[in-house]
Amino acid sequence: MLPHHWRNKSIIFGVACLAAAGTWSVFAKPGNSVGDFSLVGAGETTSSISTAPRNFGPSGLPLPRFVSLKAEKVNVRRGPNSDYPVSWVFQRKGLPVEIVAESENWRRIRDSEGAEGWILQNMLSGKRTAVVAPWRRDEVIPLHAGPTRQAGLVARVSAGVVAEVSECGQEWCEVSAGGYDGFIEQSNLWGVYPGETVD
Repeated sequence: MLPHHWRNKSIIFGVACLAAAGTWSVFAKPGNSVGDFSLVGAGETTSSISTAPRNFGPSGLPLPRFVSLKAEKVNVRRGPNSDYPVSWVFQRKGLPVEIVAESENWRRIRDSEGAEGWILQNMLSGKRTAVVAPWRRDEVIPLHAGPTRQAGLVARVSAGVVAEVSECGQEWCEVSAGGYDGFIEQSNLWGVYPGETVD
C-alpha cells in the first residue's frame, strides 16, 4: 500500500448522449483513488472564487488563474522545489487546476476538491478546461445547442466530466465533452470564474 501522503487523483468521465435511436452512455474510469491524504473533508468540493480584483505574480500573470495539467502524471509537492516530498500524484491530463501563488518556476495550485500543493510550471498548460459540476455527484447536466436553456439538448453530461472550454460569455460556455460540442451554464463549471469571458 502506498504511503498516506500519496494520492491518485482521477475523475470519472461519463456522458449520457441523446441519439435518435435512444439514450446511451459512455463511461471510462481511469483508476481508483489510493491513500488518504486530503486537505479537505472527504466528498467536499470547492467552487470557483469570485471575479474580485486579482493580483499579479512574478510571472506578470494574474493570480489566481485557471490552467490545466499538461501531462498524464504530475507530482504535487509540499513545497516549491524538488526536495519537498510528493503529497499526491495527478493522473489525468487536461484536469483544470487553479494557480494561487508563484515561486520562481513553481506554481501553488488548488484542485476542485480544495487540496493545494506545488507543481513545476512546465507541467501546466494555458489550455482551458473545466470539471462539470463536481459538487453535483450522480447528476447529469444538460449540454445545449446554444447559450440558452431553450436551445435544443445535445447531450446530458455526467457531473465530474472534464470538458474542454472553447469560449465563455459571462453566463454560458461553449465546451467539448465526450465528443459532443455544446453550451453549459457557466455556474455549472469548475475551471471558469463567475462572469469570466474566455475566448
